[in-house]
Amino acid sequence: MKAIEIGDLSLWYGDFQALRGVTFDVQEGGITALIGPSGCGKSTLLRSCNRINERIVGVRTTGEIRIFGKNINDADVSQLELRKTVGMVFQRPNPLPLSIYENVVFGLRIHAPSESRRRPMLDLAVEKALTETGLWPDVKDKLHAPALSLQLEQQQKLCIARLLPLQPQVILMDEPCAALDVAGTESVERLIRGWRGIYTTLIVTHNMAQARRVSDHCAFLLEGTLVEYGTAEQLFDHPLHPKTADYIAGRYG
Repeated sequence: MKAIEIGDLSLWYGDFQALRGVTFDVQEGGITALIGPSGCGKSTLLRSCNRINERIVGVRTTGEIRIFGKNINDADVSQLELRKTVGMVFQRPNPLPLSIYENVVFGLRIHAPSESRRRPMLDLAVEKALTETGLWPDVKDKLHAPALSLQLEQQQKLCIARLLPLQPQVILMDEPCAALDVAGTESVERLIRGWRGIYTTLIVTHNMAQARRVSDHCAFLLEGTLVEYGTAEQLFDHPLHPKTADYIAGRYG
């Protein structure tokens, strides 16, 4: 099943065109990497999938993005509800200046029905999210400690855990390992691979080895244009476009 359908998507920041007629589909439960040099439109495309670009004055788009068949720009689509379905993980960890516990339940306190906000239900949600992200053994005895007291890798995992109680269907990740060391990167990549078949994941990365390790499919963008899209194996081993081959070989970018 198609989780995300991007059709002839173009985007402008004022007079600058950042995306040019991008079209491809993302399969449900898969991991898709967006690759390409800096400024090629990867993050712009990613942020279009939960309409976060609309926070920027002067942004204009044409084309469409459908998530599970629904055009996310339809008048009846609530941005709040969209961002529950489509969660976002940023380049640098951004835990809230609250406790570990309150970070995880933050979304539930705002969005969940009253019965789901009772303390036993919140406790269960916290343990489940922290277990899924591998944090539970390290933090179960200090849930009320400040989130900012955690190590950087743990903070990034906490930001991921903050999404999970809202049960997103799609997770967007913008260079999620950029601020992490080798061990932290391996840990987060292991987490992403474990999502295969559970969440649909779209990840922006400059790291070609990472894209090859974690993704099922890759989309190569250049100057706002989709140059090539295919399985990770095909794109890395048998690229169809010379520009793709040059970029993967490190001849530019």
